[in-house]
Amino acid sequence: MSMTQARLSKDGLPDDTGAFAWLRALGPQGRRAFAGAFGGYGLDSYDFFTLPLSMVAIAAYFSLDSGQTGLLTTVTLVVSAIGGAAAGVLADRIGRVRALMITVITYAVFTVLCGFAPNYETLLVFRALQGLGFGGEWAVGAILVAEYASGKHRGRTLGAVQSAWAAGWALAVIVYTLVFQFLDADTAWRVMFWTGALPALLIVYVRRNVHDAPEAAAQRRESAEKGSFTAIFREDLLRTTFFATLMSTGVQGGYYTLATWVPTYLKTERGLTVVGTGGYLTFLITGAFTGYLTGGYLTDRLGRKKNIAIFAVLSVVAILAYINIPAGADGLLLVLGFPLGFCMSAIFSGFGSFLSELYPTAVRGTGQGFTYNTGRAVGALFPTLVGFLATSWGVGGALVFGAVGYGLAVLALIGLPETRGRELLVPEPVGR
Repeated sequence: MSMTQARLSKDGLPDDTGAFAWLRALGPQGRRAFAGAFGGYGLDSYDFFTLPLSMVAIAAYFSLDSGQTGLLTTVTLVVSAIGGAAAGVLADRIGRVRALMITVITYAVFTVLCGFAPNYETLLVFRALQGLGFGGEWAVGAILVAEYASGKHRGRTLGAVQSAWAAGWALAVIVYTLVFQFLDADTAWRVMFWTGALPALLIVYVRRNVHDAPEAAAQRRESAEKGSFTAIFREDLLRTTFFATLMSTGVQGGYYTLATWVPTYLKTERGLTVVGTGGYLTFLITGAFTGYLTGGYLTDRLGRKKNIAIFAVLSVVAILAYINIPAGADGLLLVLGFPLGFCMSAIFSGFGSFLSELYPTAVRGTGQGFTYNTGRAVGALFPTLVGFLATSWGVGGALVFGAVGYGLAVLALIGLPETRGRELLVPEPVGR
């Protein structure tokens, strides 16, 4: 890190302390990359949540049962595995920034098209295609920023990027509350999707201001195996790829179960209005935002594996507490939304740094894109399972399956190395 990239301390050395040391350490180019990745992931979140928030209205408009409704989320997540893996390969072959712009354009275009869907089948296709861009954005943006960040601060830096998910979620809830208050439900859900055009504004900024980390770009260009799926399944990386995928499956199975079905649970089983649901989700989202930032700090302080294990266990406890609140105790439901959002988000803070550190530069995009998004696709079976079980168990009872996913994630950690403090731009083998 050069002297121009950080504030200097009294002895003339870079100041490596303070709450925002991680941001200073990025340098001017790194901060621009951070802004691009933060914006891309926040708008990725916004476009994703247009569906869960509009789910009740969509189900009524097309006369869908809970299984068909859950399939809308599942197909998005399943196809995101293809998009994420493809974006990872592109990031290794054509660069992080160019791949980032492709993913943002893709998810924005197909989110808007969802608003024009004349029937359920068309909506299902458009939502699946939206998953292509949705799947790739996080992996590409996380790698872009990780390659600017130092090993000491990488957890906090990527945790801050991850917090953009909560910011996008909050924006979606605000827009949802306004749109559904002033428009009839049959029109409002379409308008929600049309607002998914917002990410187009980000492309202008990224194209003009954001560049790949120079050292990482040089290493990637010099490698003969960049963007190779074969490489992440070779003998020294096979174990890492398998267990990282299993970990991603568990965490995302638990997360997307809750993200997809909690709004429906609040409306159908708790009888909350649009405004009431927005209020309850405010506590959940505030907890999520705080959890991302706290988890980022702890993943640097405790290590990647400990952070994930701790919050996997706490997420299970929070889920069980949330769905077993007695009828009528809506005040307690409100309060418990904060720790639920906190725990299920803090666990993700270590993902960007952990997965980036598990793979060498030439196949970092491929490895992270494949493991994260394959885990997302398999974990997507959880929301569909909840949808089908909800008819007999109720949505609240079926949500317990989210806890199973977190247990799976803890088991997967046994097969992965701890990577805290690892520098990314040193060409060394990563396998165990």
